[in-house]
Amino acid sequence: MSEILEKIKQLRDLTQAPIGDCRQALEESNGDFEKAKKILQERGAQIAEKKAEREAAQGIVEAYIHGQGRIGVLLELLCETDFVSRNEIFRNLAHNLAMQIASMDPKDEDELMKQPFIKDSSKTIEQVINSTIGQIGENIKVGRFVRYEIGG
Repeated sequence: MSEILEKIKQLRDLTQAPIGDCRQALEESNGDFEKAKKILQERGAQIAEKKAEREAAQGIVEAYIHGQGRIGVLLELLCETDFVSRNEIFRNLAHNLAMQIASMDPKDEDELMKQPFIKDSSKTIEQVINSTIGQIGENIKVGRFVRYEIGG
């Protein structure tokens, strides 16, 4: 496989951005992988900003239990359509956000959005959500969440 195809594949695996977007980002960055990654992150944020005003009235409630039942999280994650709420990418995001809440105990949505993502500390939760918005093409919002801990 050529070097450019390998870089496209790596970018796609890392960002989940469409293949065409990965190719275009690599072209714009003259083959610089890190610059291409940053271009894709910026595009995800731009897409999220455009979709931010759209109503997110569908979604799921994700339940996550950690520490042999010592910590539990209920998270409401919202999207625009029930079709997307059944999407594996959306469901994985809900699960990862519930794990984040269990682990980092944010007090509110603003604090959650600013936290470094537990699975990749180079990204904030806001960047992770924006990246998913770019992939799915719908607005995604954290609704409500609650974290319970035994003795807490």
